[in-house]
Amino acid sequence: MARGKLRIYLGAAPGVGKTYAMLAEAHRRTERGTDCVVAFVEHHERPRTEVMLHGLEQVPRKELEYRGGLFGEMDVDAVLRRAPAIALVDELAHTNIPGSRNAKRWQDVEELLAAGIDVISTVNIQHLESLGDVVESITGVRQRETVPDEVVRRAGQIELVDMSPEALRRRMAHGNIYQPDKVDAALSNYFRPGNLTALRELALLWVADRVDEYLNQYRSEHRVSKIWGSRERIVVGLTGGPEGRTLIRRAARLAEKGAGGEVLAVYIARSDGLTAASPKELAVQRTLVEDLGGTFHHVVGDDIPAALLDFARGVNATQIVLGSSRRKAWQYVFGPGVGATVARESGPDLDVHIVTHEEVAKGRGLPVARGARLGRTRILSGWAMGVAGPAVLALLLNSVDIGLANDMLLFLAVTVAAALLGGLLPALASVAFGSLLLNYFYTPPLHRWTIADPKNIVAIVIFFGVAVSVASVVDLAARRTHQAARLRAESEILSFLAGNVLRGETSLEELLERLRETFAMESAALLERQSDVEPWTCAGRAGFGPVLERPEDADVDMPVGDHMALALTGRVLPAEDRRVLAAFGAQAAVVLDRRRLQEEADQARTLAEGNRIRTALLAAVSHDLRTPLAGIKAAVSSLRSADVDWSEEDRAELLEGIEEGADRLDHLVGNLLDMSRLQTGTVTPLIREIDVDEVVPMALGGVPEDSVDLDVPETLPMILADPGLLERSVANLVENAVKYSPGSRRVLVSASALADRVEVRVVDRGPGVPDEAKDRIFEPFQRYGDAPRGAGVGLGLAVARGFAEAMGGTLTAEDTPGGGLTMVLSLRSIHGRQPVTESPETASTPAPAHGGPGSAEPERQTLC
Repeated sequence: MARGKLRIYLGAAPGVGKTYAMLAEAHRRTERGTDCVVAFVEHHERPRTEVMLHGLEQVPRKELEYRGGLFGEMDVDAVLRRAPAIALVDELAHTNIPGSRNAKRWQDVEELLAAGIDVISTVNIQHLESLGDVVESITGVRQRETVPDEVVRRAGQIELVDMSPEALRRRMAHGNIYQPDKVDAALSNYFRPGNLTALRELALLWVADRVDEYLNQYRSEHRVSKIWGSRERIVVGLTGGPEGRTLIRRAARLAEKGAGGEVLAVYIARSDGLTAASPKELAVQRTLVEDLGGTFHHVVGDDIPAALLDFARGVNATQIVLGSSRRKAWQYVFGPGVGATVARESGPDLDVHIVTHEEVAKGRGLPVARGARLGRTRILSGWAMGVAGPAVLALLLNSVDIGLANDMLLFLAVTVAAALLGGLLPALASVAFGSLLLNYFYTPPLHRWTIADPKNIVAIVIFFGVAVSVASVVDLAARRTHQAARLRAESEILSFLAGNVLRGETSLEELLERLRETFAMESAALLERQSDVEPWTCAGRAGFGPVLERPEDADVDMPVGDHMALALTGRVLPAEDRRVLAAFGAQAAVVLDRRRLQEEADQARTLAEGNRIRTALLAAVSHDLRTPLAGIKAAVSSLRSADVDWSEEDRAELLEGIEEGADRLDHLVGNLLDMSRLQTGTVTPLIREIDVDEVVPMALGGVPEDSVDLDVPETLPMILADPGLLERSVANLVENAVKYSPGSRRVLVSASALADRVEVRVVDRGPGVPDEAKDRIFEPFQRYGDAPRGAGVGLGLAVARGFAEAMGGTLTAEDTPGGGLTMVLSLRSIHGRQPVTESPETASTPAPAHGGPGSAEPERQTLC
């Protein structure tokens, strides 16, 4: 069965009209005859959204009981049995009520898609998992309901439902989003203009990035090499010199002038080494460009202008920023330079900016790599010296007679110059031509090809031998220089790569992307298989159009071990590059093994934690639960005994013992269940505005009346918390304090306001806890000091902290002045930044409820 398609309406904030837009699309599909049903849509008591549900078939919800109430969730089985063509599922990031089929609604949607049902859903930008920290820094609210980015990225269509902050605030003020009693608080907190503007920008940029991915994929699939200037991308060409910082800052200013501008700094190293760059300076420039929001790239290429243009066209750049040449005037005789060449060959689609700097015309200032491939200019110069040099020298010597010995020395000098410039072949040509000229013009008999004096024969032979030896030495030195430079280049690349891998800074995909950039390939993939007869599977890939099935189909196939291979597409690499490629492959295998070992370690850690909890539970059952059970059974057996006539006092005492044992059992079992919920992540707080003085006194029911002093002023601001969780947290803290306080000293429970927080303090005068143990006492199954086994299983403080953090608060331990321990429970008050009151349908979401319509259907912009 073909997998269903997912369409998502994405909004920057609640109320922009995502649900309205989804329902309007459903009506259009239904009118066209498409089988469309409402699997789950929450209208949040918004009349216009509720009206849009009329005329659409709705699948009945599944009723679940939770904490004494009934809540409706999407009935996945009913939708699967109904098998519509399209299902509407609102609020993709919603956390389901405990007891549901899946923990998250997006997991329900995955089941529908796997069954071949198309799904239309909604989500707000703040619920994307990767943006949690960014949204918290903007709004001050940590989102507890999130959806993995990959789920949204896989959507076939993402439609942005956009609205200006001013229009959204007007819609809020008119009562079209929340109830009137919540409007003022929302407008002054989450729905401030600055928050809405920042969230809107975040949504626009995120969707723009997705559009950019689709565009690059399309260009790659259709082999589009022409630049499409849909977005300003500025490539900065770096040489490793100090002027690179100036170029990066200039490019960043250019990027700021265009919406969504992007800066890509690239350093192109010759294949014969990195000798033309300062690694320290390149590291500084990498940090600078990343701090400015750009990216740094390292590419290998012998033809720097061509490599730079290929890179720019490959990333669909619109501008290139280069620095003015550092070469002096006389150095231009060797060519026009990189800047002029790039500007000439860039074409009409690429703008080239030549930026002046302080190093202009001051000379290269950097060592220039000289490999075995001496360069076209040097080779031509060597041939010119080897052929024309002896002829010119002969013309000059014909006008003056300085002796045969001096003539030979001058011809030898020309040969050495030809060897230094062009290597062995020009030098051999020079020595052969020079020997003939010496014989014809300067060795008696003159102007004849014979030699009369045998001594002159010896001299010419020595001249020939010396010239050939010098030329051979020069050529050998050039080849050794090339080998040393290339080995140095390889060592620097591999040391940098190995450093990142050993520090764990490089993922498999990042490593393959660096491999692709280093060798200027179109794609790179790491394939593996279990045995020689098993099919290949892709463990990681980078670039567009990678080979995913057979390594031999790629342009470059590099085996890595017995059942792993690197597959690269783009061009055929020379044999000398395969050594570095093999090292990349070995590192990729190491990264893959490390990732799998980390996953296994995480699983083992989870299993170990589960085993530890099970062991502690067995210990609790074996003693802490068995003791009150034994007391209860003994008391009941005594009461039922017909042999003893119990007095009313004895009967009351036995019943009191039964009640105390049952209370103790209830307390222990409650803590065990709460710890299990915390461990499995199923605690779902129902946040609302409450008064501290309403909840804290209720938490003191489990301790003797004369053991606690209560100081909670009625003038405290209201807090945002779950009453039930808050009561359990305070109750555990008080019971713990009473347990360790001396009999004559009362526990003090006080509350006070501090900035935008309200702090509840539980103060005891017990033995206290050392600083090094203050964090450890909050771990499960920890009992400080020599507490007896009957003192509990050590879960009270762990449960209290877990509940506090679930409500967005904190629980810490401090020393009590004069001795003892103070537990500080800090919670948000309504004077600070706050999440909107949650309903059961949006439980555990600190942000406002999911979107809804306003007075009219909102404007929408389809981006992808």
